[in-house]
Amino acid sequence: MPEVLKAPLVVEFPFTRSLGPVQSAFLTGLRERVVLGVRTGGRTLVPPVEYDPVTAEEIRDLVEVAPTGTVTTWAWNLAPRRDQPLDTPFAWALVRLDGADTALLHALDAPGPDAVHTGMRVRVRWAEERTGAITDIACFEPYDGDPVHPTGSTVEFEDPVTGIVAPARLDYTYSPGRAQTAYINALAEHRNVGERCPSCRKVYVPPRGACPTCGVATLEQVEVGPHGTVTTFCIVNIKAKNLDIEVPYVYAHIALDGAGLALHGRIGGIPYDHVRMGLRVEPVWTEDARYPDHYRPTGEPDADYDTYRELL
Repeated sequence: MPEVLKAPLVVEFPFTRSLGPVQSAFLTGLRERVVLGVRTGGRTLVPPVEYDPVTAEEIRDLVEVAPTGTVTTWAWNLAPRRDQPLDTPFAWALVRLDGADTALLHALDAPGPDAVHTGMRVRVRWAEERTGAITDIACFEPYDGDPVHPTGSTVEFEDPVTGIVAPARLDYTYSPGRAQTAYINALAEHRNVGERCPSCRKVYVPPRGACPTCGVATLEQVEVGPHGTVTTFCIVNIKAKNLDIEVPYVYAHIALDGAGLALHGRIGGIPYDHVRMGLRVEPVWTEDARYPDHYRPTGEPDADYDTYRELL
């Protein structure tokens, strides 16, 4: 059996969100070295929320709490990952700040797990450069000094933070499995190979290793195409970042000859407004490509609707 493929994969994007009045005040306060909570039902919640977790009523009663507090629970992080608050081992801790009734999750800088315990006193270590983000709290650190009182801030700040951009990233090793490994290896030879279900006889391209309808394994390989038929399509008018394709262009479902399932592909070699259901197409390969760059018209007459209606 050929070796199953695997490769590192990174999914990364910036997540942009706007802030309501409560979160705006909280993050702006951090920029000014002030920690704010919100008061509701006789309790002060830190970090603040915009709606009461019990009654669901909107809450706006902001109040300052102290930058010192008590560890309520913790877990030791022996191997920090990229972009975590500290690059040396640290504790993740829930800290109930003085004046608050709920705990805030953040990093606690300590020399080792033996130096951390529930009930220990800590204080905020502020970042040297603050922009109005949770990272303005660089971390917490052990503290055995006198109580620290709130600054008496009016919770009204100039130039409030109205939005944030949070980078999201996921690193993992992806393996397509046995069936799709065979499919990818065939693509390297400019061939499309699917697998036939032994029960319903449908040919899946790309293959999935099992028939989703019958629930049985698919092992029989079947070469399909290379020609196919456009079943449905859409016209793309918004240019994607890092994609060197001018808009408008057409992205289509293409039923390759002999396949029981349509796959996705871009249509080229024809004006976008001339693409239609039933258009007969063939793949266009570029040098050293592992998959078709796009599909173009073959010049054949359009396929009859009844030949592909079950693949819509």
